[in-house]
Amino acid sequence: MIRFSEKEKKFLASIEEARFATTSKKMPHVKPVSFIFDGGAFFIATDYHTRTYKNIKANKYAAISVDIYRPGGHKAILAQGKVEIIENGAQFKKIYSKFFEKFEWVRKDPWKEGEAPFLKLVPLTKVSWGMA
Repeated sequence: MIRFSEKEKKFLASIEEARFATTSKKMPHVKPVSFIFDGGAFFIATDYHTRTYKNIKANKYAAISVDIYRPGGHKAILAQGKVEIIENGAQFKKIYSKFFEKFEWVRKDPWKEGEAPFLKLVPLTKVSWGMA
């Protein structure tokens, strides 16, 4: 399991948006996403009919880039790993609760188990900069 420092965890908790990269057999796809970092994994909400979901069904590996760009003060974490699809059950409920608490857009347009999944990225590699 990849370990994150306390500074990295604090940074990840302070950010709401990241870029999430998936790929099909031929073409990479990158998009902005809302995420939660919990228990050493990244959780991303998606819908069943998205390019991201279709890519993950074909290729379980993805990457996430979480960053703040400030000249002379850039901070970032890039993680690559394997993705699991979470559609229901205790883990879905736990992560949904955290999304509901953190994001206004979830409170405005809630969903239930089986209506939209979460993607759980378990990092296999990680690099960060600006965390000193």
